[in-house]
Amino acid sequence: MYWKRLTPNLQHRRRKFTSGKPSLLTMSHATDNNSKPKSMSRAKRWTAEVENLFRFQEAGYRDELEYIQVKPGASIDKWPETGFVKKLQRRDNTFYYYSKKRECQDHDVHKVKVYAH
Repeated sequence: MYWKRLTPNLQHRRRKFTSGKPSLLTMSHATDNNSKPKSMSRAKRWTAEVENLFRFQEAGYRDELEYIQVKPGASIDKWPETGFVKKLQRRDNTFYYYSKKRECQDHDVHKVKVYAH
């Protein structure tokens, strides 16, 4: 069909979070573990928070809260020098390993989604 050629293949896109309004500290203090996000914005510039959100979203999770809900008991390994996420387990039980260095490039920052809870 003609419309199929015009739509981009969304499966190959990387999903990322934004450096907008809420911080991970704010999100981690949500009272309800099953809380749904109230709003979403996109990152405007790179920050350490955006970097971690990028890593969670690349592994298939919305943010740290969703990772904890889906994988209860799984620890979130972080690099002590930078505080960036070191390793995440995907839903299919494979692992993503991340570098100490920045992995969210400038051209990917605007794709990162930041959720407010």
